[in-house]
This record gives sequence, C-alpha cells and structure tokens, in this order.
Amino acid sequence: MMKRSEKENIVGELTQEINSYNHFYLADISGLNAEKTSALRRLCFQKDVKLIVVKNTLLKKALEASSKETSELYNVLKGNTSLMFCESANVPAKLIKDFRKKAQIPLLKGAYVEECVYIGDNQLENLINIKSKEQLIGDVIALLQSPAKNVISALQSGQNTITGVLKTLEEKK
Repeated sequence: MMKRSEKENIVGELTQEINSYNHFYLADISGLNAEKTSALRRLCFQKDVKLIVVKNTLLKKALEASSKETSELYNVLKGNTSLMFCESANVPAKLIKDFRKKAQIPLLKGAYVEECVYIGDNQLENLINIKSKEQLIGDVIALLQSPAKNVISALQSGQNTITGVLKTLEEKK
C-alpha cells in the first residue's frame, strides 16, 4: 500500500511532466509480454519518447492540477494506462503504428497534441499526419514567398521587354 505522501509526490512529479511537455499520449500496453514491453521501451528511448506506466487515479489528479485543459481525457482513464511524453507531435503515433506491425498493442486511448485532445484508437492516422507548429509556419512562409519569387523572376527575365516598352512609350511622346 502506498502512503499518502508517496502518492502526493507522484502526482506532483506527473503534473510537472505534463506541464513541461507540449504533447503526450495515453496508451494501453497491457497484454504485451516482457520481451515486447522491453522492445517498446527501447523503441521509445530511441525516438526520444518518455514512456511511464501510471495509476489512473494519480494521473487524473495530475491532469487536474496541470495547466492544460485535458478534462476530455478523464473518461479514458480506465484499465491499464501508459503515458508517452514527447517533443514532436506525431512521433508516438508513428511509433505505435510501427510497433503494431508485430503486435496489436499499444492501443491509443487518447492524446494531448498541439493544445487539442484526441480520443480513441481511431485517431491514430490523424495524429500521424499532424504537422508541428514549426512545419506549418514553414509551409506558410513557403507559400508567401512563392508569389513574390515569381514576380521577381518575371521582372528580371522581362527586364529587356520592360525597357523596350518604356522606350516605345517614350518615343510616342
């Protein structure tokens, strides 16, 4: 039996983790044997994903105490829950999909990604396709730059034409 002070420490540490990561996933890895669990842990380590198994009651308290709006996740806190913390929004989703080529697990219970909550295993593909804020900003910049580049290159290639048009207009005066 865990002491109250131990539980409070765990909730405090979990709350800190939740606040310090932009993204986290809730997965069910029950049913994985020791060998496959080790393989999953290795894969998480290689991909910079922090994997921890937590008690649902303690996780709920940590979510409530966190600075993030995660109340929609409370309903999935049943059965076995593992937390996957990450800096890249879609890495755990890709990792889960790859790992499932060998096992039917982990099952995605929910995720908090880019300040949005995703519920259910059917969200896995959506999460795989999520772009980070940096990627989206890059896309917008590329879109903004392309018309300007086109105008500049047209002006540069047509320099002689413009000069010709101006001369013709000048001569008409």
